[in-house]
Amino acid sequence: MKKLIFLVLALVLCLSLAACGGAGNETADSADSADTAGSAQNNADNGQNTSDDGQAAESDLQYIKDKGTLIVGMTDFAPMDYRDESGEWIGFDADMAKAFGEYLGVDVEFLEITWSSKLMELDTKGIDVIWNGMTINDEVKNGASVSEPYCLNGQVVVLPIDKAEDYQTVESLSGLNFAVEDGSAGAEQLDLLGLSYIGKTTQADALMEVASGASDACVIDLLMAGAMIGEGTSYPDLTYTVQLNSEEYGVAFRTGSDLVDQFNTFWKEAYDAGTVMETATTYGVQESVIEK
Repeated sequence: MKKLIFLVLALVLCLSLAACGGAGNETADSADSADTAGSAQNNADNGQNTSDDGQAAESDLQYIKDKGTLIVGMTDFAPMDYRDESGEWIGFDADMAKAFGEYLGVDVEFLEITWSSKLMELDTKGIDVIWNGMTINDEVKNGASVSEPYCLNGQVVVLPIDKAEDYQTVESLSGLNFAVEDGSAGAEQLDLLGLSYIGKTTQADALMEVASGASDACVIDLLMAGAMIGEGTSYPDLTYTVQLNSEEYGVAFRTGSDLVDQFNTFWKEAYDAGTVMETATTYGVQESVIEK
């Protein structure tokens, strides 16, 4: 009898220990789950903070305001960007860039760049914006964030007036030796046509090649041709004949830059205020400005 009672008590004790062990494990599992959930929430919160901080840190607008200067990448390209007699940068784009700087509350610095390296200069923060009668094309759209277009343009063939009659069609251009700015929309058009050319640093250099007789012709922007060649200009003996395409100008910022929206808002306000057309009239490009 005593033996039987002992066995029963032993069995009850084992069952009690098992129950306690299970409850302990369950409690531990619950605690682990709570810790894991808490860690996950903390990580999520930290991740969100990091993301938010990252976005703030990547704000071009804040970056520009913090340093107090907007660096504009451009080339010598009348009537958009060129120096006056005192050496100051003026032109339709230059004057509007200065107005944009005032809108942002920062100074504006102009930096001459090699046009074929413009996107690299932008990415590495050597410049903050490309603003130089820049044609909106696939290369630019794939490597930067671009503003709404603000001017119409085209690429035209420039050559001496006494030869112009012989080169009035695309088909007639074969055999000419061209000069063109490296990395420009003009170079792109010559590549599409399969025409050979010598690359120059700027469009002004390409013009000088033709004026000196070193090249038969060049391809430059229509807006530049209107300001730089013909009677009463620096190149009275040059003219343009064939227009190779139609295109639009835009302003390029770093990919994803919040300055794009700032620019578009600024431009609409400046257009409505009459500033855009007044500046365009000063430099003779009013017919090319896109209505906003």
